[in-house]
Amino acid sequence: MVISEIGSFLGISPEVFHWVILPLLIFLARVCDVSINTVRVIFMLGGRRYLATALGFFESLIWLTAISQILQNVNNYVTYIAYAGGFATGVFVGMLIEDKLAIGNVIVRIITQKDAAELIPRLRQENFRLTVLDAVGRDGPVNILFLILPRNDLQRLTEIVEKTNPNAIFTVESVKSVRQLSDALPEPKPDRFSFFRSIIRK
Repeated sequence: MVISEIGSFLGISPEVFHWVILPLLIFLARVCDVSINTVRVIFMLGGRRYLATALGFFESLIWLTAISQILQNVNNYVTYIAYAGGFATGVFVGMLIEDKLAIGNVIVRIITQKDAAELIPRLRQENFRLTVLDAVGRDGPVNILFLILPRNDLQRLTEIVEKTNPNAIFTVESVKSVRQLSDALPEPKPDRFSFFRSIIRK
């Protein structure tokens, strides 16, 4: 047990290490690997394959270290509690990290409950690009607004909508990638092998 040898080297008694230090290390390991898992999923959905791969390596390495210590100390029930507590805390920490990173883009749908004549110009004034549709709801005419924006602009958008149209219905979805095709599409290149392909098909 390399970890216990480190404890002995630092002058920590075996009892203290077994019941206090080891569970604490397992708890911290689980917090780290679950938090890394959250960030890895964000990068994976965002198409950042190299970062996601590197994080997956460290995530699995930390998890293997933690689970190996539990298997070597199966009679230490405190490590089980530390393992579960670290997982739960890691989920919470991972969500905090996700909110702080605000990576990627989102698509927002806003269904107004009143006339959006004030909201639409305000959003365009704030440089939000939106598409507006007229629709009919249960209580009469409504507007449906579609926006695609970076996640870090979502809070600013929410504050504007709450001030100008507080009863609006809000939906948010993650978007993997956003592309805008040029109006002038390139002409297709001539296929030099089309004649041979036609012979093969026949």
